[in-house]
Amino acid sequence: MSQAKNGDTVKVHYTGKLNDGTVFDTSTDREPLEFTIGNGQLIQDFEQAVIGMNPGESKTVQISSKNAYGPHRDDMLIVVDRSQFPENLEPRIDQQLQIRNQNGESSVATVVDISGTSVTLDANHPLAGQDLTFEIQLTEIA
Repeated sequence: MSQAKNGDTVKVHYTGKLNDGTVFDTSTDREPLEFTIGNGQLIQDFEQAVIGMNPGESKTVQISSKNAYGPHRDDMLIVVDRSQFPENLEPRIDQQLQIRNQNGESSVATVVDISGTSVTLDANHPLAGQDLTFEIQLTEIA
């Protein structure tokens, strides 16, 4: 039986969990995730965990926040004057907004605080600062 190696296109089912057991993503109710090992499409430690697996094999891998989406950075919190929002947009907590930096690149930020004059946005990845556990099942090596 062939083992997955760097450069192989593979299909996996996975379930991602936080330390408290909360599931943040899973493929069990949809098609398996397809990717090429080594192309950098996924978290590097996730891709590396698949290397050496045989189709049908399962494993659990823990990935530290440092090797996943990085630490939660305070410098990614942005306080914006409410006057900078369009008149027809009423911000609310946990709302995700598309923002542009000075270079014109866009990213997603989440509203985390609202005061009378300002709105605080968090531009960190939602899983920044979280250690992750993935249950991975290799379903196919294409």
